[in-house]
Amino acid sequence: MTRPSKIGAAAALSQLTDWQSVEGRDAIAKTFRFKDFNAAFGFMTRVALEAEKRDHHPEWFNVYNRVEVVLTTHDADGVSALDVALAQFMDALAGR
Repeated sequence: MTRPSKIGAAAALSQLTDWQSVEGRDAIAKTFRFKDFNAAFGFMTRVALEAEKRDHHPEWFNVYNRVEVVLTTHDADGVSALDVALAQFMDALAGR
């Protein structure tokens, strides 16, 4: 699979809503909040299946109804189109 080249956080953020840049690195982040743990874990499970298909995996952290996500393409050393696509998938899945 050909990996996309780095586009940078600023270019990615111009295509996304409610995502932020990560201080000190070329990455984007967003916190999702859900009704409860079951909804948050369901979201993570569906994202994990999609991430595996894309061979592009998020950095994330979950506590109860909160899922904090950081996206960057490690082999591109920064944000790429893969991150934008996965972020858009997450936003659509979360209904945002």
